Amino acid sequence: MTSIAGEMIVVKDADALAAAAAALIAQRMTDGATPFRMVLSGGTTPVSAYRRLARLPGLPWDKVELFLSDERFVPPDHHHSNYRMVRETLLADGAVQPRKLFAIPTDGTPDSAATRYDEMLRQQYGAGELEAGVPLFHLTLLGLGDDGHTASLLPGQPVLQERGAWAAAVPKGRDEPRITLTYPALESSTLILFLVSGTAKREAQVQARKGQLPTGALKPQGKVIWLVDDAAAGG
Repeated sequence: MTSIAGEMIVVKDADALAAAAAALIAQRMTDGATPFRMVLSGGTTPVSAYRRLARLPGLPWDKVELFLSDERFVPPDHHHSNYRMVRETLLADGAVQPRKLFAIPTDGTPDSAATRYDEMLRQQYGAGELEAGVPLFHLTLLGLGDDGHTASLLPGQPVLQERGAWAAAVPKGRDEPRITLTYPALESSTLILFLVSGTAKREAQVQARKGQLPTGALKPQGKVIWLVDDAAAGG
């Protein structure tokens, strides 16, 4: 188990953040396991990084399995859908052809969709329980909300106490229900890479790295890198 404070890399601005993220992800993909299981974050911060990553030549996408950290319970063509965002950025021009893309279901009910994603994760992992030293994911890309949440581990919601399921519904806390990977699933990663940009995230970044807020409650099993721009780092 490693500290959530991890290693902090500060870059100039949002453009530099996207370039550094794409380069780091590409290097990990190239040097990593086969299959290489990677979790993609939603939100706006990783958009530029996904577009840059899609333009990098020669990456072994045929060994990469993509997952989502969380999803809004909306149709896959909805403008709030993380799946749609990934399709329109990383996968937009067809150059990136991952081995598999495991979208979070958004049909039925939030609870039933979360159960299905949980079952799929266990199938891909090849066991019903997480084992020490055997990561579920090889790289988990996460963002940070100015309220301290990551994925959809929202402040004050019951999902923060979930330790059995690997995916869970979050029915309240935002305008629409969400489905999120839980603490145990996110923690089981060779590398957790946080992307944090903008002055609005500065205080949350400081508190999270001290072990506070929903994000700070993560107990990572592998390495943690915080890739932060000057505005979010606060000097």
